[in-house]
Amino acid sequence: MKTLLVPYYEHPAERPDAWDAVVAAAPRLYGVVLNPADGPGTAPDPAFAAVAERLRAAGVCVLGYADTDYARRPHSAVVHDLLRHRDWYGADGAFLDQVSAEPDALPHYRRLTVAARAAGARTLVLNHGVHPDPGYAQLAELLVTFEGPWDTYRDLVLPLWTAAHPPERFCHLIYAAPPNARAAAAVHCLVPGTGAHPWGTLPHALEPAR
Repeated sequence: MKTLLVPYYEHPAERPDAWDAVVAAAPRLYGVVLNPADGPGTAPDPAFAAVAERLRAAGVCVLGYADTDYARRPHSAVVHDLLRHRDWYGADGAFLDQVSAEPDALPHYRRLTVAARAAGARTLVLNHGVHPDPGYAQLAELLVTFEGPWDTYRDLVLPLWTAAHPPERFCHLIYAAPPNARAAAAVHCLVPGTGAHPWGTLPHALEPAR
């Protein structure tokens, strides 16, 4: 079952062993977020292009990262990022980050999702980090409704989630997680990383020994 959504923000040339572990885990991967430079960058990166090709060859959905800045970033700038991800890295999905959860931003995100589909995104993930207005569920295959540390998830989110929400359409991204941590959402990622760059670590099961 494909349950892991992996946002791994390390350069393939610096952690080739880790990227090998990601590719080897292909049967378990819902998708991998490709994020060369807080987006596609200003020019193609051959190392990311190579790892994206390996992922696609292994049957993994490659999700191009684009920041939406809670609907403050212009539509054209986000679409430009998605087109670069498609043209430079062959991305067949999109991961829109910092997505507003408010109903008044729905028209903006409807336009973005239409543009993302036109740019070739067969799989669309919206990262709200919190529970959004229900209207967002119509826009994407997957909504990230939690991003944060394990302590918060364990104490506050997990009990409410299991009681009130089905897991299939939602994703939880959890950092500072112990090896035995478990997520309630069907799609998830739990990593040991902490601080300002937790997504520089892989899930415990994938992190190769150093």
